Amino acid sequence: MKTFAPLLALGLALAATVPATAQTAPAQAAPTAPPAPAPPYGTPISLDAAQALIDRAVAYGQSKGWRLAIAIVEPSGELVAFARMDDTQYGSIHVAQRKAETAARYRITTALMEERVQTGRIVTLANSEAFAIAGGIPIVVEGRIVGAIGVSGATAAQDTETATAALAAD
Repeated sequence: MKTFAPLLALGLALAATVPATAQTAPAQAAPTAPPAPAPPYGTPISLDAAQALIDRAVAYGQSKGWRLAIAIVEPSGELVAFARMDDTQYGSIHVAQRKAETAARYRITTALMEERVQTGRIVTLANSEAFAIAGGIPIVVEGRIVGAIGVSGATAAQDTETATAALAAD
């Protein structure tokens, strides 16, 4: 039977030469300014205005060859108008509504929420009310959030593109 004393001595010698980086204090991050407060809520979007957004989003999606579900909600996140283009996957119905609800209730785009998760703010994933996938945008009129649009069916970037195009037409 061979002795492992020489290997053990070598291992201990190597361990003694490794710097103790685990004991050094982490660098302090530079303080950042708090984000600007979100816009206040306003009077909920009307059915006519919501339907106009739906129509623009559908037209934009058709021009790109995308099959989309589009939801418009009021500030509380409750549905005002909805459309599902022909042959859109059924799963997109719920996803579009969740994107719109999240954008309205949290007063931010779901793209920003998704970005925060991807950069480490994973605590958002513990909140079952938050839906951190791009495609939901608050609808702001005269500095107040009157609702939100949520789009699903294409890629998250294409969903956001469609929502942005529908809102830009105002």
